[in-house]
Amino acid sequence: MKVLVTGGAGYIGSVVTWQLAEAGHEVVVFDNLYQGHAEAVHPRATLVVGDLANREQVEAVMAEHKPTAVMHFASYTLVGESMQLPFKYIGDNVRNGLNLFESALAHGVQKFVLSSTANLFGEPQTLPITEEEPLAPSSPYGQGKYILEQILHWLDVTKGIKYAAFRYFNACGATAELGEDHTPESHLIPIVLQVALGQREKITLFGNDYDTADGTCVRDYVHVLDLAEAHIRALNKLDEGHSLTYNLGTGTGYSNLEIVQMVREVTGHPIPLEFGPRRPGDPASLIAGNEKVMRELGWEPRYDLRQIVASAWAWHQAHPNGYK
Repeated sequence: MKVLVTGGAGYIGSVVTWQLAEAGHEVVVFDNLYQGHAEAVHPRATLVVGDLANREQVEAVMAEHKPTAVMHFASYTLVGESMQLPFKYIGDNVRNGLNLFESALAHGVQKFVLSSTANLFGEPQTLPITEEEPLAPSSPYGQGKYILEQILHWLDVTKGIKYAAFRYFNACGATAELGEDHTPESHLIPIVLQVALGQREKITLFGNDYDTADGTCVRDYVHVLDLAEAHIRALNKLDEGHSLTYNLGTGTGYSNLEIVQMVREVTGHPIPLEFGPRRPGDPASLIAGNEKVMRELGWEPRYDLRQIVASAWAWHQAHPNGYK
């Protein structure tokens, strides 16, 4: 199968690209390298540097490579920034997605996989969060992803396309070749690891007065390789003719303080920390109910928190300056 992966030079997209290529698929990566890295692209994948905001570039990659499926990862992803720059997230992310979907349909693509988010759930009514949980995005970032899911729904109804939407919880961990390298870094585990590497003096946790056991936010951390496996399974499942929506996590939550403690144990570093004010848009707890994805895709998370942190620590030790 020939798969176009937007954002395939980024963190999650690059890991999915590697897994697709290793499974024998032909992969074309379309990435503007805003947060992606050419060095992260699988050597057997074709990298096309371009921007989804440029419709002519999108049309060109579709016309030249004629993919049979599209995986859409390219996105602005900072929840906090989206609270300050809503048009960038509700505007640019949605317009870019529309450019991609419209062009892909015009070139005969009928299978899509969307990188969505657990930020769709706001303050959930029940934990763990099932696919039946009412959607109430807690930020412009989440709202933009919600709109893209709705667009795909209506393209299914009106055009017969089939899609899988994955609502990620916290993607984390690394492979031997690939890890997190963002500027600025916004994810907790790599930030804490930067303290262990001596690149930061301390870690600041935002909020210690949430309604959780230790007052800090609780999140579900899922290894990026587990995420990648789910995407490939979904790509095959779409051949059965039904669109799919899944919450993708391990079903276990860890607080920010527990993450810091695990990094202390894995790295042997004391990790000084302080507390700052809450960030707008941060729910207290987000934990995935994953029974549906396990039942329908036969997917099961393989990595626990210690393995996740150890894999990320190994990559960051080998790449202290990221891909540079």
